[in-house]
Amino acid sequence: MNAIVQEQPTLADILREALDQGDAERLSDLMSAHAAQDIALALAELPRQHWHALFERLDHERSAEVYAHLPTEQQTLLLENLDHDEATRLIGELSYDDAAAVLEELEDEHAEAILGALPESDQQVLTSLLAYPEESAGRIMTPEFATVQPEWTVEEALDHLREHSEIAETVNTIFAVSPEGQLLGWVRLKELLLSRPRALVESTLHTDIVSVEAHEDQEEAARRISHYDLDVLPVVDERGVILGIITVDDVLDIIRDETTEDFHRMAAVADLPLSMREASMRLLYRKRIGWLVILVAVNILSGTAIAFFEASIEAVVALVFFLPMVIATGGNAGAQASTLMVRALATGDIQTRDWFKLGVKEVLVAAALGLAMAGSIWLAGNWLGNFEVANAIAIAMFLVVVFGSLFGMTLPFVLTRLRLDPATASAPLITSVVDVIGIIIYFAVATAILQLN
Repeated sequence: MNAIVQEQPTLADILREALDQGDAERLSDLMSAHAAQDIALALAELPRQHWHALFERLDHERSAEVYAHLPTEQQTLLLENLDHDEATRLIGELSYDDAAAVLEELEDEHAEAILGALPESDQQVLTSLLAYPEESAGRIMTPEFATVQPEWTVEEALDHLREHSEIAETVNTIFAVSPEGQLLGWVRLKELLLSRPRALVESTLHTDIVSVEAHEDQEEAARRISHYDLDVLPVVDERGVILGIITVDDVLDIIRDETTEDFHRMAAVADLPLSMREASMRLLYRKRIGWLVILVAVNILSGTAIAFFEASIEAVVALVFFLPMVIATGGNAGAQASTLMVRALATGDIQTRDWFKLGVKEVLVAAALGLAMAGSIWLAGNWLGNFEVANAIAIAMFLVVVFGSLFGMTLPFVLTRLRLDPATASAPLITSVVDVIGIIIYFAVATAILQLN
């Protein structure tokens, strides 16, 4: 007889038990034995009332480490339940880009109160970051970085980096600048360490600079880091003066958020500011009802189109049997094409200028798909109806699949041209539009071929 395997308690379970029992010693041991990232992940699984209790028992340094690794929405919720002094201390411990992200989510009055309690130097940096547009590179950059100058010796550069190591988020890649701050090149720390102390920095300087302007979209910053395999990307102004840096961990957050946003939009769901665990039923209802109402309005046109061809339906009832198959196939073909284009545009694999070339390719692919689907439905039509009905529904199937594919491929390009997110070309929207046009195509072809009045 097999023994029953009991599940091991998770870190969240152990934390909950220690908090419920008020076991301060056990909590201290858990904090020491686990990484801040793991504690933050476990905290997200606990009821909200445990969050404040845990932070009350953490020392200042440890609480800042754990807080920094919480998702932004949970940072915001926790901050709202802390007293003003504790909330200000936590914000002050964060890196500038993380602090700006939290302040952005708070109510204006709460954010201004915390910002006003910070040192003046921190206020100036955070205010400048928050002044950049949302989802811009400037909003997520950190101004905490160290630079060197090409005319320095390697010894002088290393001494400078040692003195400023606390303010630099990373020193694996160091940027060289002019006295005015203009970006001139970059050098790896390893190259400096292996160079002779009296050698000049410019002897190891790389001038193949990849940067992003502060007002460019953060997705473009993520694409450049991925494309050029960078660990850090400099952010510059229009004059080429370096303002800050974006690191790989920032890019991972961008990719996660943008991918989640695209999935929501492609499913016709409005942007969700909270995780599914924290989102209330009311919030989920509000984020989903809008698109559903719009799609219902679109689908009313489908019913109108069917009513217009009522005489054809009465004459050949078999047409109704094949209608769902033809329309669903056209919608599915459109959703396939749309998904492929949205993803390719998001990753930078294709550009809007590629529309014509891809359009020609999609016509050929759609025609092949349409012929395959027309052949399969022709057999069913010949079996359940007659030869003329089979011909009518096969031709209609071919045309609907071609239309659906071309519409699904084209809409993301149109939205991109209009500077809208191509992910708005959601599968439900594509399917609903193709349904309406597909019904018209289906009955128009059937009426013409069967000579119905």
